[in-house]
Amino acid sequence: MTRFLPFLHWWPRVNAATLRADALAGLIGAIAVVPQGVAFAALAGLPPEYGLYCAMAPTVIAALFGSSLHNVSGPTNAVSLMVFAVLAPLAAPGSPQYIQLALTLALMCGVVMIALGVARMGALVNFMSDAVIVGFTAAIGVLIFASQLHQVLGIDIPPATRFITLLAETWTRLGSTNPWALLTAAMTLAAGIASRRWLRRVPAILTATLVGCLMGALLQALLGAERSGIRMLGGIAGSLPPVSLPDFSIDTLQSLAGGAVAVTVLSLTQAVSIGRAIGIRSGQRLDNNQEFIGQGLANVAAAFFSGFPSSASVNRCGINFEAGAKTPLAAVLSALFLVLLLLAFGGLTAWLPIAVVGGVLLFVAWNLIDIQYIRRAIRTSGNDAAVLAVTFLATLTLDLEFAILAGVAASLVVYLHSSAHPSLRSLVPSPRHADRRMAEVEPGLQECPQAKILRIEGSIYFGAVNHVEDYLDALRKHNPAQKHLLLMSKSINTIDMAGADLIGREAIRRNAEGGAVYLYSPRKPVVAMLARGGYMKDIGKDHIFRSKDEAFRGVFARLDRSICATCRARIFTECASIPEPVAI
Repeated sequence: MTRFLPFLHWWPRVNAATLRADALAGLIGAIAVVPQGVAFAALAGLPPEYGLYCAMAPTVIAALFGSSLHNVSGPTNAVSLMVFAVLAPLAAPGSPQYIQLALTLALMCGVVMIALGVARMGALVNFMSDAVIVGFTAAIGVLIFASQLHQVLGIDIPPATRFITLLAETWTRLGSTNPWALLTAAMTLAAGIASRRWLRRVPAILTATLVGCLMGALLQALLGAERSGIRMLGGIAGSLPPVSLPDFSIDTLQSLAGGAVAVTVLSLTQAVSIGRAIGIRSGQRLDNNQEFIGQGLANVAAAFFSGFPSSASVNRCGINFEAGAKTPLAAVLSALFLVLLLLAFGGLTAWLPIAVVGGVLLFVAWNLIDIQYIRRAIRTSGNDAAVLAVTFLATLTLDLEFAILAGVAASLVVYLHSSAHPSLRSLVPSPRHADRRMAEVEPGLQECPQAKILRIEGSIYFGAVNHVEDYLDALRKHNPAQKHLLLMSKSINTIDMAGADLIGREAIRRNAEGGAVYLYSPRKPVVAMLARGGYMKDIGKDHIFRSKDEAFRGVFARLDRSICATCRARIFTECASIPEPVAI
């Protein structure tokens, strides 16, 4: 039963103490989600009540059928903006057609998520590197900032999703800025920043909303509603989420297919990333496949209970954990408390200035940009910095549904480039260590004039063959006297047919020149591939050694003694058996 009802895993943990802790965390979460839900619904182009509906049924289902003890699902900033990007070209935001498209998108995303979870495809999120996630979320923050400037400035612009378009439309209307709306938004943003710094136990978004509402009310009282020009959101009808029905027409499903895949990837990546981050702090290990199923069922529930595509919310998950939640019952209770708040106080949103919603979203946008990670990536890893930059720019310039794919593609290109250039290091037994410890060749450490010792770190597969072969060709060209090649093979992780063929060809070339190829401590799969391909006859079974001493003795036994007699390097201990060259 636990396979189909995963909440049975954690239900035995529930007792009087955990119930009290979960109830408190749930109440705090319910209060915090009110301004969030309203703001994220606006971001998605939907009426404000849909943001609150999305934090009810989907939150309960995700808590009961997911794997994280602390994830809280519902409307999120990145997914909301992605929803707007997918749907805005198809219908007017806020219209009945737009709302039905949002329901259909949630259903399609949910079905895809469930299918991926049932197929045990949870490992797919591993292809989303941290650099991709940070780059995407940073760009989302910039897009949210651009999309909310008109709310903050109190001006009207046509709906748009392109970054440049948003900036251009805002720029052309700067002259009609409402200074009182700007002041209200600025106070909202300042209150959020101050709360985050000095009132860590109070949800910063809640503080920002309260301060912004007070500022808006004060300005209206001093100047009058007409002179201040501060527009209000309007009241929300206090009711349970109405039952809704998606559009099942073939044309609609086809038009949303690409967007559904993009929203699914973003939603799952966000949910799993947040679950992992909190799991590290709580000591819980996440089941990606079960989390896929839980998020999928939550999105299906959103489609039939007036929601839109959802995921785990970084703000609500953090609040839930910091508030002392012990089990997913806290998320369930937060949804129930939200229902009660909406029924009792839904009309209070009539006093919520739109400029406050914009200020809250600016605060959210700023917190999406991980400055510390970006600085660290630029300082320490050119590859990660490049992937981050590609993802960031793609998100700002391409359709959002392709931005993540561009980031993943950049990650794969960087990985393939790195794997196609395995590290090749020339080594020599260090005379400073009696146990023949290997050291990289450097000034003061001489190599054997007849034998090259080379370590290959990585995999020799079709993509890396040219790099390795060019290096081996250069070795033979610049050091023709080093006819013997000892490969320190322990670091060769895998080898394919192209790699095996490369080693076989190298053995043939060196055999023809009077030398040979030797392998020290190769992995069993590497030896098996060489044997299956028939390359062992060129290499020689007696040229494969399991210990370092055995390898050195084997190579030394095949060296030209006339050259050894004139050599002063003496890198092998066996060289002691050769008389020192006489100085003339």
